Amino acid sequence: MAFNFPDHFRFADNHEYAALDGEFVRVGISAFAVDQLGDIVFVDLPDIGTSLTMGETFGSVESVKAVEDMYAPISGEVLKRNEVVLSSPEDLQNDPHGEGWLLLVRPSEPSQLEDLMDADSYKSKLAAN
Repeated sequence: MAFNFPDHFRFADNHEYAALDGEFVRVGISAFAVDQLGDIVFVDLPDIGTSLTMGETFGSVESVKAVEDMYAPISGEVLKRNEVVLSSPEDLQNDPHGEGWLLLVRPSEPSQLEDLMDADSYKSKLAAN
């Protein structure tokens, strides 16, 4: 299955993305990860004000197949969480790169974005697996 990944997104090894949104970063999981999970039934996200550390778990997503931890692609403070996805996990499944975003974060180290893969590198990683 071919996936389209927005060019301005940056991707972590664990399939989370970080998308610059003004001075903030929108965090979510890639369409590939959503596809691998199958039917998503529950999403657990941190509270507003929580500090994220790059590479540390920040929540989980549960599908009929498995429960997977999500890892912060960037360090910073959670400013907003997508309440729609919390109440309707299928929104994450239907549009993971758009309406299915998970968190809006104020990055504490914006340069960390440069440590993540660009869309082409992420596609290459997926093709190699």
